[in-house]
Amino acid sequence: MGSFDTVIIGAGAAGLFCAALAGQAGRSVLVLDNGKKAGRKILMSGGGRCNFTNMYIEPSAYLSENPHFCKSALARYTQWDFIELVQKYKIQYHEKTLGQLFCDESAQLIVDLLLEECKKGEVSIRLRNEVTGIEKTSNGFTLNVDGKTISTPSVVIASGGLSMPGLGATPFGYKIAEQFDIPVLPTRAGLVPFTLHKPLLEQLSQLSGVAIPAIVTAKNGTQFKENILFTHRGLSGPAILQISSYWKPGEYVSINLLPEINLEILLQENRQAHPNQLVKNTLARLLPKRFIEIMIENKQLPDVSLTQLSNERINHIAQLLHSWQVQPNGTEGYRTAEVTLGGVDTHFLSSKTMEASKVKGLYFIGEVVDVTGWLGGYNFQWAWSSAYACAQALIATS
Repeated sequence: MGSFDTVIIGAGAAGLFCAALAGQAGRSVLVLDNGKKAGRKILMSGGGRCNFTNMYIEPSAYLSENPHFCKSALARYTQWDFIELVQKYKIQYHEKTLGQLFCDESAQLIVDLLLEECKKGEVSIRLRNEVTGIEKTSNGFTLNVDGKTISTPSVVIASGGLSMPGLGATPFGYKIAEQFDIPVLPTRAGLVPFTLHKPLLEQLSQLSGVAIPAIVTAKNGTQFKENILFTHRGLSGPAILQISSYWKPGEYVSINLLPEINLEILLQENRQAHPNQLVKNTLARLLPKRFIEIMIENKQLPDVSLTQLSNERINHIAQLLHSWQVQPNGTEGYRTAEVTLGGVDTHFLSSKTMEASKVKGLYFIGEVVDVTGWLGGYNFQWAWSSAYACAQALIATS
């Protein structure tokens, strides 16, 4: 089956971009993937429009046991660099909330861009090819691919995480790391909806499809201000997906359902102006009526008129709705998660080159490593930046 300067395992965002850069610099590159299509996760992303980066990329938007690791790569290949490439291909895009950049048309355009860049670098891409083993040799590696062998001085693992198994996600990258004694940190689903315990779920599922702006705060103080969405399984929406990466089982999250209003003052003013108005009617102007009814059914809100409220009770209502305490039952798991938290321990990789410090010629890029970004294009930018850092190292060693 031959030999190549570099073999990259995984035809996703990081793998294809790294292959294109190394190929265009004159290296012979082979990309292997077990799927039928290149860039499967790209095609699914951003509702099919691919949120390919964010205007406000910064290291603090990434979770890792080694928080400084991502800084070097993000600084060397920035969002502006990738935006320039998108513009070069005349791909129309627009900014959504909080600096998120999406294609106007289809995510297919980003896949086409990557495949065209690979073509320019004369990269070989072989799909439906399963790597069944990798062995270290005196001058590199031997790969077993569907019963045939390939030799190469360098292997790049860009096989992604465990999220969206329906798109072919497997623990392959973690197994390779463990084979070469590189620690893998525990993985869990990130950017994922919450499920709720039964009684609360049964009540709130009546609100399925309703979204409200909120501030959601995790136990460690991290907070996000965006919409939450009630679903038939629990809670979703951008603020919930963001906070899920910071949540641990058993913990509560605090949800400020009225981030733009001082409810205590509003209720006091309304008590004076409309003393006979019912509390539920006042609150139903601010929040979904069914939600207020559920809170009354649960005896969390009183079914009385404003005039019957003492200042103390008003304070209690304000506290309840400004910091509604919810204890998720769990998350929907990898099936719907956008990313995988944890992964290959970055303390054992070079932040400049992505090479394993103990295994010369073995690199890990993209989602397989323990670097996870916020929702909104941050994980794609990590794919581009880590791929660029790796490609520069591959080019330098040729």
